[in-house]
Amino acid sequence: MNDTPGWASPGSAPSNGQNSGVPQPAEPVDGASSKWSKDQPPPGQWSAPTGPGPVPPSPGWGGGGAHGNWGRPPAAKPGVIPLRPLGVGEILDGAVSTLRAHWRTVLAVTVSVSVVTQIVSILVERYLLPEPPEVDPKATPEEALQQSVESLQASLIALGPALLITLIGTLLTTALLTVVISRSVLGRSVNLPEAWREARPRLPHLLLLILLLPVGSALIMSVGILPGVLIGEAGVFLSVLGGIAAIVVVIWLMIRFALAPPALVLERQGVIASLRRSAKLVQGAWWRIFGITLLTILLAFLVSMVIAIPFTIIAFAVDGVGLSDLFSGNGPEFGWPFLIITGIGSVIASSITYPISAGVTALLYVDQRIRREALDLELARAAGISSYGDQPPGNHSAGG
Repeated sequence: MNDTPGWASPGSAPSNGQNSGVPQPAEPVDGASSKWSKDQPPPGQWSAPTGPGPVPPSPGWGGGGAHGNWGRPPAAKPGVIPLRPLGVGEILDGAVSTLRAHWRTVLAVTVSVSVVTQIVSILVERYLLPEPPEVDPKATPEEALQQSVESLQASLIALGPALLITLIGTLLTTALLTVVISRSVLGRSVNLPEAWREARPRLPHLLLLILLLPVGSALIMSVGILPGVLIGEAGVFLSVLGGIAAIVVVIWLMIRFALAPPALVLERQGVIASLRRSAKLVQGAWWRIFGITLLTILLAFLVSMVIAIPFTIIAFAVDGVGLSDLFSGNGPEFGWPFLIITGIGSVIASSITYPISAGVTALLYVDQRIRREALDLELARAAGISSYGDQPPGNHSAGG
């Protein structure tokens, strides 16, 4: 297969020697040949017992793993993941292990990006967003419906910049952390200047990708909602139905193109080529990647809530905003103390959740390439693991 330009430079080449010291099954004694099956495994795939007692089955026993055939040794693990198809727990553990092993570089990236995005979010929320519409509790049903539509529009307008800023922060973090993770898979470290030097040439393409994804999603949502909006009040149901259909399409496309950022950074692909590359890697594994992505989002949300709630309570106490203000007809006036304290909590939460989200995305990319293209052999050679490429190939499409 072709070398991946974005990976760390290869290490020592693997040796060409064979594992001649691996024991082979003994020949049956005379008169006992009828007890032996005609279908025996190849002699080179037997492994020596490491201690007393029976040898446990390998991960691939029964065809369930990538490298397991008749007691084959476990996959090599030069870095944060084993070089074989990964399970859900191994992907999450690899992301967390990268955060622990390279915490200086990871936190330097995530804290910097989080601080910048939070400052921009606070300024946008304070000065650019329109005031939410007032709610009249004595409104007629028609007026109440109109107020609901206006509140929904205001919420979408307020949510748009926040989502865009979060998306930019996430993808920028992914660009830098993808370099860190690609090295940590090989058991190598990388500092912030090295990660920046390697990711910087890809930032213009990544910026186009950042803009293309939300703009495409907005166009799809507009196509779904616009027909009902043009009809007027009678088209509310049509707008809701079209909006639901548009959301389904957007989610499908987001998962289909979820691996485009690491493909763009590591393979030096262009924007369109990285989207096609992601679609090819995701093909046939959409539901698996959707499930892992959804689980990661839920975990990141829970971590963010655990961190944000104490800071929000402190912000309410310092700013003097009571809970009664939240349930009044008018929205509470949050001051600078509230915004600053909650912003600090958001920075701390983002510094933890960004590496996990970026790590899962990058490791999903590595996992799909291992399953589809036997990338584990190339990674083993780059990590300097001798004789790894001389072993019989496993079932890379299984496992996980």
